[in-house]
Amino acid sequence: MKHTPFGYKVVDGKAVIDEVAAGQLREMYKGFLEGKSLVVAARDVGIETYHGTVTRMLGNKKYLGTDYYPQIIDQETFDKALEEKQRRKDVLGRNNRQKPKEEKSLPTTFHFKPAELSYTDPFEQAKYIYSLIESEE
Repeated sequence: MKHTPFGYKVVDGKAVIDEVAAGQLREMYKGFLEGKSLVVAARDVGIETYHGTVTRMLGNKKYLGTDYYPQIIDQETFDKALEEKQRRKDVLGRNNRQKPKEEKSLPTTFHFKPAELSYTDPFEQAKYIYSLIESEE
C-alpha cells in the first residue's frame, strides 16, 4: 500500500474508517454539491489543502469501498459530485477538448513593384525593396 487515503487509518494491518476525517469528507462532498468551490468546500470542513488534492479526493473510487477499504461515500453522492465537476468544467470551458483550428489562408504568390528609388544606406535600401513586395492573392 503506497498511501492511506484521507478518511481512513490502518489498525492491525486493516484499513478502518477514521470517523472524524470521514465526516469531514462527507461534508466536503455535500458542500461541493451545494455549489461551493472545491477548495472552499474542503476548507469549510477543516481540510486545508490544494485544489488538485481536493479534485483527486473527489474522484477517489476507494471511498466507494473496496476489498481493503470500507465504504465512506455512497455511489449516488460520488456520481453526482463527478457530474457536477464535469458540468462546471464545461461551463468554464476547462474540458481540455481541442478547439477547432481556424483555417488560415497565407499568400503564396508575390510580385515586386519596380524600384524607383535608391538609397546609399543598405538597411534603408532593404527596407524600401521589401516595401515593394505585394501579394497577388
